[in-house]
Amino acid sequence: MYIYQDPKWPKFYWNQETVLEVLAKVKLSQGMLLGKMDALGFELKDEAILSILTQDILKSSEIEGEILDKEQVRSSIARRLGLDIGGWMHVERNIEGVVEMMLDATQKYNEPLTKDRLIAWQASLFPTGYSGMHKIEVGQFRDDKNGPMQVISGPVGKEKIHYQAPDASCLEGEVDYFINWVIIETVF
Repeated sequence: MYIYQDPKWPKFYWNQETVLEVLAKVKLSQGMLLGKMDALGFELKDEAILSILTQDILKSSEIEGEILDKEQVRSSIARRLGLDIGGWMHVERNIEGVVEMMLDATQKYNEPLTKDRLIAWQASLFPTGYSGMHKIEVGQFRDDKNGPMQVISGPVGKEKIHYQAPDASCLEGEVDYFINWVIIETVF
């Protein structure tokens, strides 16, 4: 069963006491880290931020099976943040798109999550209009004219389906459910 098939979808629940305990520890650690970063000085602080963002983007992409060039990611982030790293290098369009999307999500977290923003992230991730060898419709919700969207692995004829997305006919409604949950449930 996929998450969108759960009868409780999209009503997520958690134990508030447990979450608040963990959040308090994280907040304390965050405060200590920010205090230490302030003591580093401007140049070392920028280098730490650049290193953290680079690793975040590399690791997030690895989860999806994408191995990105570390120096291109670092150069793209530095350029976008206005940091001097001693010269720029050519950065591939797909890396620019990932960096653009991740910086928007992490640096502008206080901006509202909307369908338009999600679609813009998708357009950033697929600047050529292709996902591998497959043409995709960029900047809009997908259709199922080529079958359902699936995450698969394995050789041809022996593929393993890891995930099958909701039918395209209900996708926009599912996105609405999720955005409403984010707006209603995550406002503290």
